[in-house]
Amino acid sequence: MLRLWGRSNSINVQKAMWCVAELGLRCERIDAGREFGRNKEEWFLKMNPNGLVPVIDDRGFILWESNAIVRYLAETYDQGGLCPDDPKLRGQAGQWMDWASFSLGGPMTTVFWQLIRTPDEQRDRAALDKAAESCRGFYALLDRHLQGRDYMLGERLTMADIPVGAFTHRWYALDVPHGDFPALRAWYEKLRQRDGFKAHVMLPLS
Repeated sequence: MLRLWGRSNSINVQKAMWCVAELGLRCERIDAGREFGRNKEEWFLKMNPNGLVPVIDDRGFILWESNAIVRYLAETYDQGGLCPDDPKLRGQAGQWMDWASFSLGGPMTTVFWQLIRTPDEQRDRAALDKAAESCRGFYALLDRHLQGRDYMLGERLTMADIPVGAFTHRWYALDVPHGDFPALRAWYEKLRQRDGFKAHVMLPLS
């Protein structure tokens, strides 16, 4: 059985667990990171020398980095589904997964930390406002991409939707002006109907 180490309120763990749910895999999740500890212990560092979550053990195969985990699981257990058969579509899926982490993820992390993990009296309002404005710019781009599409790559959910969708849930759950993005909102509402998204992404922010 698949095992995954990581706490349920980590967005990177949420990405991996949502993927697991979409694939219908049996998985044991073990709390690790922040208040749960474990991730700096010697046995954990042998799996991931970075000391970060998530980490999976798939029948003896160890893998870390959330996007790598999503790609591996989709390619291994749902080639032609979550992982597209067409190499061009696979390339586009990877493009959007990396965009979520390396473009959208930076300002989203700032907004999240300022609003959720920073006491009100210690918040940097200028940094928060700047990051939120940057997010709206990225979501405007995403809204244009989603026009005429049900999901990131077309008519069905793929691994491309997972990292972008996890960040988008946080965006709509955070108390900031979200902007008027009808295609983005319609796509997000589709994600909200999925059992795996409900179970692993739509959790209280903490």
